[in-house]
Amino acid sequence: MKRLVLFFLVLGLGVSLFAQAQLPEHYFASGSWYLTSDRLYQNDANARLAKVNAFAPQSGPMIYEFNVRYESGIEDGHGGFGLHIFANDILNRASWGSGSSFLLWLNYDDRPITPGIPRGFSAQVYRSVTNSYMELVQSFDLNEFAYLLTYENVADPIPVRIWADGNTGEVRVYDPTDPDYYWYFYLPARNLRGNWISLRTNGLGLSFGL
Repeated sequence: MKRLVLFFLVLGLGVSLFAQAQLPEHYFASGSWYLTSDRLYQNDANARLAKVNAFAPQSGPMIYEFNVRYESGIEDGHGGFGLHIFANDILNRASWGSGSSFLLWLNYDDRPITPGIPRGFSAQVYRSVTNSYMELVQSFDLNEFAYLLTYENVADPIPVRIWADGNTGEVRVYDPTDPDYYWYFYLPARNLRGNWISLRTNGLGLSFGL
């Protein structure tokens, strides 16, 4: 099983621990990204298609791990972030999709306009077909957990751990409050392969770390 500590080893924040590692190819494709000593920031809360791409060959079972911290932008009642996995191609500028891939998305929207996306707190799975076309394949209402979205709770980094098996399409998203518990679903595809991952935000200022 391959474990990707997303973007933070890739972008150099973990170089002191892996001094001999050669850093993979990466691109800040859109948004306002910058690095501090231990975090990666996307600082433009108005950016709708902020994205960073990183070269990361993927096949079979994968683990994606990082943490996320809210910085700004939810005042307008809309924002989200997510991760394209098993991407075969990228575009190094603002784009809706990311090659052929699947986007795992966490969303808050007071006034959603897309059919199938519930009002409030939700999660979506999109199939990216090209850099300009995606389709919604699954949507999950998470409003039973919306009470957790307080400024106090999101002021500290929240751990994200995702296990995805490219062979079977099974995805497990681990509960950040209980590492032994996870939600699971299946992507509508099997034998997935890809050389890229894309981390993206929409209308939020966020920071990411190990």
